[in-house]
Amino acid sequence: MTVPAFNSTTHSTYTQSPNPSWTYGEKVDTNPAGKDWLAGESAGWKAYNTAELNEVNMHKLLNSSVVPRPIALVSTISEEGIENLAPYSWFNIVTTYPPVISFGCNNNASGGLKDTAANLKKSQGFTVNMVSEAFIENANATAINAPPDFDEWNISGLTKEKSVQVKASRVKESAVSMECELYQSIDINHPVTGEHKSTLMIAHVKYVHVRKDVLTDRGIIDITQFKPIARLGDVSYGRVGDAFRMPAPKWAQDEVKIEEAFTTLSLL
Repeated sequence: MTVPAFNSTTHSTYTQSPNPSWTYGEKVDTNPAGKDWLAGESAGWKAYNTAELNEVNMHKLLNSSVVPRPIALVSTISEEGIENLAPYSWFNIVTTYPPVISFGCNNNASGGLKDTAANLKKSQGFTVNMVSEAFIENANATAINAPPDFDEWNISGLTKEKSVQVKASRVKESAVSMECELYQSIDINHPVTGEHKSTLMIAHVKYVHVRKDVLTDRGIIDITQFKPIARLGDVSYGRVGDAFRMPAPKWAQDEVKIEEAFTTLSLL
């Protein structure tokens, strides 16, 4: 498949939401984009029984469904002092206060723990480094299935930066890095066979390092400067396109609007 070169001149911009005139109770098909979306239902549905899917097909289906996913470039260090760097996209925030994040780490091809999981289960501190457009190839190189005594930093072209509290290095090129300590690890066993397949790592964030040029005066990361990369299905990645701001509704402000919407709907 031939694809065009990456367009480095494209930048994220803020726009209105897709349907800014939407009101409470309004159906999806009341606007052209909604009608086009619902037209896809004419193709029908396919229901998958996960008990009947093999591991490969289950991976393809879920990995391409739950998208986009942020990428955690995780830096750990073994008890012997061997450093490890690897990307994980089954990653997200658990809660902001206390600051807790999590990521899932599948076992390696032989069924054993990957270096990241093995290092973390021995209570070594680690860093989680967010990935931006400028060094996605560098980060991807660290996904290589190298032997346990191999330091992925050596092939990544990325720069080790000393952390404040943990032994593991942070990635200097990352605009946002988090120093973490293991909060809890949960073995994920197959509910039928009992086989250990993956480990959920839950981490307490101790320090956050943010490059000043991506930080707004309001203490928020500016995605137009941050340029984060997301994981998609298959071997695909994505970047943030146009963004829109849409605050969550508040009952105290919208109660009258909701009652009016119910009244209107009752008259239809």
